[in-house]
Amino acid sequence: MAPLKLLCMPLSTCTKRVIALLEELQVPYEVVTIDLTKGEQKRPEYVKLQPFGKIPVLEDPDTGITIFESRSILRYLANKYQDKAGSLVGTDAKSRALVDNWLEAEGQNFNPPAGNIVFERVFKAWRGQAADEAAVQKELPKLEAVLDAYETILAQRPYLAGDDFSIADLSHLPYLSLLMTAAGVSDPVNKRPHVKAWWDRISSRPTWQKVSQMK
Repeated sequence: MAPLKLLCMPLSTCTKRVIALLEELQVPYEVVTIDLTKGEQKRPEYVKLQPFGKIPVLEDPDTGITIFESRSILRYLANKYQDKAGSLVGTDAKSRALVDNWLEAEGQNFNPPAGNIVFERVFKAWRGQAADEAAVQKELPKLEAVLDAYETILAQRPYLAGDDFSIADLSHLPYLSLLMTAAGVSDPVNKRPHVKAWWDRISSRPTWQKVSQMK
């Protein structure tokens, strides 16, 4: 079986989301670095693979498919490797629907405020730019509201989609990790005991510990 090829910038949050699942599945893959600082994602040969000029892109030589958007890649991998994925994607129609439900909730509800805060506090700092703290303060109540909903759900079960860790939980890790560390926004998690316990569970997974150290 030829290795999967992941065209990406390893430091990016969307890339780490995909690599975390690849590590969970323990399938062979190759990383091809796309240097965003050199504009490689806008070169014609790359835009043929990803028409919007973003990362990551997954190429699967076994099926001949090229797929982009990190959450779509998660779904593809979890479904292709169902025998390895198990509860990561759900094991029947009901559990698969719940996983997909909460993966969508991450993208639509959690990611917008979390991503905006991380952009201001972390990504701008990497570029030597100052954060717009007014923008951060605007996003914090939105994040708090999302985590209030999570607290209610996680009081009933250990993971968002049920009793088992899934790609819905995994998908939160890149931005949630930066919120808890570099962005200095750990209080919204820490003051909600069930959210905090969930964070401790998902962030302590050996695969995420490995991925979080990647540069």
